[in-house]
Amino acid sequence: MKIIMISLDTLRADRLGCYGYGKPTTPYIDQIASEGVLMERAYAADIPTEVAHSAIFTGSIGLTTGLISHGSDLSYLSKSVEWLPSILKAAGFTTGAVDNLYNMKEWFARGYRYYMNSSGKKRWIDGRTVNDLALPWIKEHKDEDFFLFLHYWDAHTPYLPPDSYITPFYGEGKNPYDKGNSSMNRAYGHPAYPFFKHHHYNQLGPVTDADYISALYDAEVRYLDDLIRELDEYLMNVGIREETLLILFGDHGESLTEHDIYWDHCGLYEQTVHVPVIMRWPGHIPVAKRVKGFVQHADLMPTILEAVAAEAETGIDLSALRKPDNLDGQSLWSSINGEADGTMDEVFLSECAWQAARAIRTERYKLIRNYDTGPFQRPEQELYDLQQDPEELINLAKKLPHMAEELEAKLNVFVSSKLNGRPDPMMIQINEAQLPFRRRIELILGKVGLTWESWIADPQRVRYDILEGAGVYSQHRKSGH
Repeated sequence: MKIIMISLDTLRADRLGCYGYGKPTTPYIDQIASEGVLMERAYAADIPTEVAHSAIFTGSIGLTTGLISHGSDLSYLSKSVEWLPSILKAAGFTTGAVDNLYNMKEWFARGYRYYMNSSGKKRWIDGRTVNDLALPWIKEHKDEDFFLFLHYWDAHTPYLPPDSYITPFYGEGKNPYDKGNSSMNRAYGHPAYPFFKHHHYNQLGPVTDADYISALYDAEVRYLDDLIRELDEYLMNVGIREETLLILFGDHGESLTEHDIYWDHCGLYEQTVHVPVIMRWPGHIPVAKRVKGFVQHADLMPTILEAVAAEAETGIDLSALRKPDNLDGQSLWSSINGEADGTMDEVFLSECAWQAARAIRTERYKLIRNYDTGPFQRPEQELYDLQQDPEELINLAKKLPHMAEELEAKLNVFVSSKLNGRPDPMMIQINEAQLPFRRRIELILGKVGLTWESWIADPQRVRYDILEGAGVYSQHRKSGH
């Protein structure tokens, strides 16, 4: 048995054709979805990258493991916590990864016999690098039972797709640097500007058209789709496609200017927490299956363990596959086989990087409780009617206060039940160490003699650029695409 688990970093569900997008971003991933099962309402309970992947590999959400913040020095995963690659390695699988999450936290390399760090000395990771490392590894181990984790970052900022992929999404003759276009003014005047200037905007040049940057995102997704095609065709060529359980997921989505978030993945809005999850396993998963109920990242670990136990390959130690106790995730097999529709009636969501917030999402409503809004202006409560307002534009918290209080009470009960008397790690992060991304901005501001307070009071791009001695943008694209 072969298992290939693919993280499509920063891929929001509604930007795939199989999830209803009208532009041709994912023709090959759409084909994979038609050959297997697609989870229509899969959610990232914890965002962004670090905590999302931790939930996937532990089968438990951040409130259970204590991992609630991306980039926090306070985070630590005890070695006593069961970790999916470690379980599979102990059971006899050859385990490999093409990934760089080890650069964030050491536990992401646990359990792998082969860990190929995809970033090396480069700052930006191209999916070409992932395939160049993965395909030879697959060829070498194709006759073994293996688990391979692949992490593609192409849809993550900075958006630097090959030039040939841009035109279909932006069009000929348009000028992204037209000085008469003011659509970037809000992004450039945002309090988070100093961070994104270095991380993203400097790589693109003096863009004035916000639509151009969103088109770059679509182009990156289309480029990613071609890389997945190359990988899947290679599985066919080496003769293992039919025996491979293939899992594709987004770790979180991306806001493309929605909710005052400019090409980033904070905020517990649908653009960021609704993610694609697609699985294909010929002969085991029905074709063109769509599960409509709620599922979450933590469901993937028990799903994989159940699949391996059922397959019972020679050489696999089934005693090592015991499902860990008290997982938050539930196996998806009942939903895949049509015996259920999803794994939960409500989804609980959390973030603690740019801002600290929790949310509960029911069939109709979403209640977001903001504890620290960082560089954003948010009310304490946000209540949205997702049936009438799927874009989450109309905050009903003051109009429907009883509904807001009822949902917040339910959210608090859930949090307390998961903490089970332990201190709340989110409150510890806020009170003892501050939000990680606030610290990042403070370091950048400090280099030009600004404080967080002085910058938030007057977040003017020109002021920052003058202080930095900037104003000239470096213009370059990824090489080797």
